[in-house]
Amino acid sequence: MDALLQEYRQHLVGERVLASATVRNYIDDLTPFLQFLASEGLSGGERLGNLRDFLLRNGEPSINQEYRRLLLSYVAWLMGTRATKPGQRNQSKGHARASVARNLASLRSFFRYLVDMNLAPAAAVWNRGSSAMRGLVPLLPQRLPQALYHQEAQTLVDQPGRSPAETRPEPLVLRDGAILELLYGSGLRLSELEGLDTSDIDLTQRMVRVTGKGNKQRSVPLSRPCAQALSHYLEQARPQLLSSRSTGALFLNRYGSRLSGRSVQELVRRYALRAGLTHGVHTHTLRHSFATHLLDGGADLRVVQELLGHASPATTQIYTHVSTAQARKVYMSAHPRAAQDEAQS
Repeated sequence: MDALLQEYRQHLVGERVLASATVRNYIDDLTPFLQFLASEGLSGGERLGNLRDFLLRNGEPSINQEYRRLLLSYVAWLMGTRATKPGQRNQSKGHARASVARNLASLRSFFRYLVDMNLAPAAAVWNRGSSAMRGLVPLLPQRLPQALYHQEAQTLVDQPGRSPAETRPEPLVLRDGAILELLYGSGLRLSELEGLDTSDIDLTQRMVRVTGKGNKQRSVPLSRPCAQALSHYLEQARPQLLSSRSTGALFLNRYGSRLSGRSVQELVRRYALRAGLTHGVHTHTLRHSFATHLLDGGADLRVVQELLGHASPATTQIYTHVSTAQARKVYMSAHPRAAQDEAQS
């Protein structure tokens, strides 16, 4: 099993080109399934062989039904127990619905790999968009992405260097300002920003080349303030941060190495608190704000989809709900008749 999981990890990295955090989640999510198999007596070195025999015990025609029964039992087990570290007892509190949904998604990916390697029998339940699988996934309450108001986003982006008591070295302040401008002005994911090289920036055309999920590249425009912030950083700050080691990384830490995603998250959190935004602002909040404010300004949904690097317009569609919700909130707080109607109701 350990060898198989290592091969599966290499498949996720080499063939599907998934981010390291995604790969880690996919592998970690298999732990409760292996614990479930053990609880069902399908443990030991021949675990997958035993599972295959178990699924095929009533013949090929019943394989889809057998998978479904297995998954129903697994979901019930997940909802009733919470996997812990080896050697520890399961705690009584079950997995949350979101956790169960993610576990099933990871399991589907794993079984597709097993089917491709002829290690598990094929079945329709593993097909993309399978109605059988949809019926197994617990319904989740739809959460709208958190987006900042226009003024909140502007206040946050303007924070670096604003305080007269700023004690951080100027190169770091210029770097931080360029990062905030890029996150909000171009809607980049954290991993995309972390992976940028200087060769990805074209200040003449005001464009940035972004490598997104699945190693897919796209070009995203730079706002004028963002281009100016990047120009100042590249000319005045990056040469001072650059160490004796040569690197093409765009954003550097104080030691001259590529700035980590964790450090970017921390600087966004710090500047958000300085701006008076105490409701958990993070890097993805700026991406949500980028998309929402584009739609507020009349941008076409397909254009926003392209800029965000979404494979499907359905993923981008949620931002139309955010924009509508934001419009209602503004209307209810600003229009005198709306406030009057609310008081009467």
